[in-house]
Amino acid sequence: MKIQQDMTISEKLEILSDAAKYDVACTSSGVDRKNGGKGMGNCTAPGICHSFSADGRCISLLKILFTNECIFDCKYCINRSSNDVKRASFTPDEICSLTMEFYKRNYIEGLFLSSGVLYTPNYTMELIYQTLLKLRTEHHFMGYIHVKAIPGADSGLIEKTGFLADRMSINLELPTAESLRILAPHKNRNAILNPMRQIQQGITASRNEIAVFRNAPKFVPAGQSTQMIIGATPESDYQIVSVAESLYDKFSLKRVFYSAFVQVNEDAALPALPGGPPLLREHRLYQADWLLRFYGFKASELLSEERPNFNVLFDPKCDWALRHLEIFPVEINRADYYTLLRVPGIGNKSALRIVKARRMAVLKFEDLQRMGVVLKRALYFITCSGKMMYQTKIEEDYIARNLLNVKERLPADIAGGGMTFRQLSLFDDVNFGGTINGIGGGQI
Repeated sequence: MKIQQDMTISEKLEILSDAAKYDVACTSSGVDRKNGGKGMGNCTAPGICHSFSADGRCISLLKILFTNECIFDCKYCINRSSNDVKRASFTPDEICSLTMEFYKRNYIEGLFLSSGVLYTPNYTMELIYQTLLKLRTEHHFMGYIHVKAIPGADSGLIEKTGFLADRMSINLELPTAESLRILAPHKNRNAILNPMRQIQQGITASRNEIAVFRNAPKFVPAGQSTQMIIGATPESDYQIVSVAESLYDKFSLKRVFYSAFVQVNEDAALPALPGGPPLLREHRLYQADWLLRFYGFKASELLSEERPNFNVLFDPKCDWALRHLEIFPVEINRADYYTLLRVPGIGNKSALRIVKARRMAVLKFEDLQRMGVVLKRALYFITCSGKMMYQTKIEEDYIARNLLNVKERLPADIAGGGMTFRQLSLFDDVNFGGTINGIGGGQI
């Protein structure tokens, strides 16, 4: 194996954990993986992620690259082949040792493993497969593993890896094939979509087999996700949301992640972005993505070619409601579940509570507040027993002015105007010795 051995694990970890910070595509697992009392760790349905799980718990992954070596020269990537950056590569045994030692100390609950392309896609994918195989069979690790599939790798390698991972992802990189041609000319759109299709078909086949044979091996049981960079190329929000909708429909993805473009390289093909990364735009895309996945919206309802970008003042759902006042106000005690979902201030949980509660009583505004409805938004769009909460006008300008007085809760980095890309280090409060023996010696 042609991997340099002139660095300590501590030095490699410092380089390769920092290099992984731009990859945002890790999420909750949504899968149960039990060890039956014979292995190390387990994975429960609420999931694993590098920040918060679906039930609100703060949990952690060992998030690293296998290598930051790369044969490609993508203009937007810090690890592109033409950049003069410090390079490092793990061995499968080193990743196994790090994962197990950190897990034993309750520092992590799983592994997120991505990689640059070392030598060839097949060579890199083989190393990743060997890493997962050692973790599962030699170390009996049954915790959560999210791994990136390498576009262009042999389908057999991707299939073998899929039976060892909980989740797999393949980065779409950029929203359109034209943008990929300009900023990542060595990469091919079909080389990205083909393994994505393979994983989708493998997941479906696995589930069908498990339905017949309960003990059949699971293939990527937590599904697949992808990530695309936002703001590096001129696509509109409408184009981006339409691409995401197509990915959900055609590839059954669990998540599409949007990563605001961070200018880490100087290149004439890249935008200047004097205002910094487009974080508010990223935020609006995530809000729209939520509407696509859980609220029954279509991309064509939220935006159009005539109106291609989201309103910076209002979230996409509120903006949609202001443009469709002809269907409001809706009667809380009669509207169906899907109509309630379209009311600003009513989420899927509160809509479900409303539908259940009104079977037993006529609901009033005070009841809605107890159910979690945000009345300061919803009051302009609903009635209870035919009456509005206050005397209001169903006029776009009037409602918009009043809603602007209700401050939207934006991410702290957006609201404060600052930005940080620093990923939390596993060693911020410890003296790490730099060797596996040092880890085992209790220095953490």
